Order: sequence, then structure tokens, then C-alpha cells
Amino acid sequence: MNSLYQSSIKSLPLLGHGKVRDNYAVGDDKILIVTSDRLSAFDVVMNEPIPGKGKVLNQMTDFWFEKLGHIVPNHLTGVAPESVVAADEVDQVKGRAVVAKRLKPIMVEAVVRGYIIGSGWKDYQATGSICGIKLPEGLQQAEKLPQPIFTPAAKADLGEHDENISFEDMESRIGAELAAKMREVAIKLYTEASEYAASRGIIIADTKFEFGLDENGVMHLMDEVLTADSSRFWPADSYATGISPPSFDKQFVRDYLETLTDWGKTAPAPALPADVINKTQAKYFEAIERLTGEKLKA
Repeated sequence: MNSLYQSSIKSLPLLGHGKVRDNYAVGDDKILIVTSDRLSAFDVVMNEPIPGKGKVLNQMTDFWFEKLGHIVPNHLTGVAPESVVAADEVDQVKGRAVVAKRLKPIMVEAVVRGYIIGSGWKDYQATGSICGIKLPEGLQQAEKLPQPIFTPAAKADLGEHDENISFEDMESRIGAELAAKMREVAIKLYTEASEYAASRGIIIADTKFEFGLDENGVMHLMDEVLTADSSRFWPADSYATGISPPSFDKQFVRDYLETLTDWGKTAPAPALPADVINKTQAKYFEAIERLTGEKLKA
């Protein structure tokens, strides 16, 4: 499969390159979002692409937008990406791009946790809480929480870590009404998606949503949604508490990087071995097939 490490669309103005996505202006009110095959781990972009990963993320997000569209509007416009670029640039956007509404991003990420893992587990071990939310005593690593919890994070600059913040801090940043709406919608999205994923043999341990406002102040779901990059997916058949379960994402890359005693988790990134790339690719492909019941569209 051909890979795309970085797009080079010349027919549209470049707005910027993110860790994974390249954004271009389509007029004044729309954006072409191209999802590359770049992979970041520990907030460092690796030098090698994961072939097809961008198409998996793009098509998985489109799948969720359709399934959850009754809960909240999203950034899709329905405009075909192939129609806004030059003929010789179509290969760069096919299957991995969308034309989205140009929204004003809300600079707080909506993180929803249904299980206790990752930074939440560390927080709980130290304080008995996650982001200030008190939890029952005696929970084990990877245990399901009594109900999903909302733990917002302040969006950081590229290359920096997002910062967990309290709900009160979120209210002070964006206003109480919008904060309450984000929390309500995010938990609703997570709950419905989790129930569907469970029917496909997948546990969604946690996820993050991003929202933006249109010119009328209407909140929209934007960016990527419930992908293996923005969520922790666990196969239900190998799930157990007391451990960090295997996941459908870049865990092979993270595990390999953790073995490198001479790399300080800062740029430049070390080289990834071919077997780590291949195993990571296989996990992304398996995730979309399990969730949607269909293989990746070429």
C-alpha cells in the first residue's frame, strides 16, 4: 500500500501541518483536512510512516460521524475532497481527506474515561481521584468505572503535552454554559459509541473529543472521532483487570521506544524497525475491520 508521509497540495493555501494532519484553506469558510500516515508517540513525530494509517483514521472518523450525527452536528460539508484539488493531487486526498467547515476551535479537549488506565490510573494511585473527581477505594488497574467521567484537558501547542484541568477551570476558560454542554454531549457520545463497540467485541476505555463553534455559535464535533489515535480500544476477549490490556493502536511503537535507554522522548525520533511498523499497521487495519465490519477502502 502506498503511504503519504506529508501532503504537498499546491492548488490550495497551506494552513499548517499538525502531528498527523495537514490543513489547507478551501475558500474562507472550509478546510481540506488530509490525514497523513505520520505517527506520533510521546508527542514526537516518528520519521517513518505507517502505510494506510491515515486512511484508517479518516474512514473510522467518517463512520462515527454518521453513526452519532443525531447527537451533535459535525464539521463535514459533504464536498468531495477530490473536487477541490488539482487533477494530479487527487491521489493525495483519496480515502484520507475531508472538506470540513471552518470552525472556531474550543481550546479544551473533552476527555471521557470509562475505565481506569494511563494517567488516570497514576492520578488515582496518588490521590484516590482522577482530575479531582473522587472515586471508590480499591479499584484495580483497567477496571470499569461505576459510570463514565469527564476529565477535560487544556490544548497545548504542537509538541507539548495537553494539561489535565478541573471542570471549574474549564468553566472559567470557556464559560459555564458551554462547559456543561460539552460535558453532556461528550458523555452521550462516549456512552453510545461504547455500547456499539461492545457489540463488536471492542472496549473503548477512554477517548477525547474536540469541538468548535460555527459563525452562529453552534457547537460542532470536529477533528478525529473515536479513532485508534484519539481513543484506547481494547479487544474484549483479552481484557482483564490488574494489567494494562493490549490495544488497537500504536502500542507496539510505544513499547519499542520504552526499551531505548538512550532516547529521552524528545525530537529527533529514533528509527523504527520494520517489524514494529508492520505490527502497528496490522493493528490499525484490524481495528477498523472489527468496528465497521468492512475492510479498509482503498
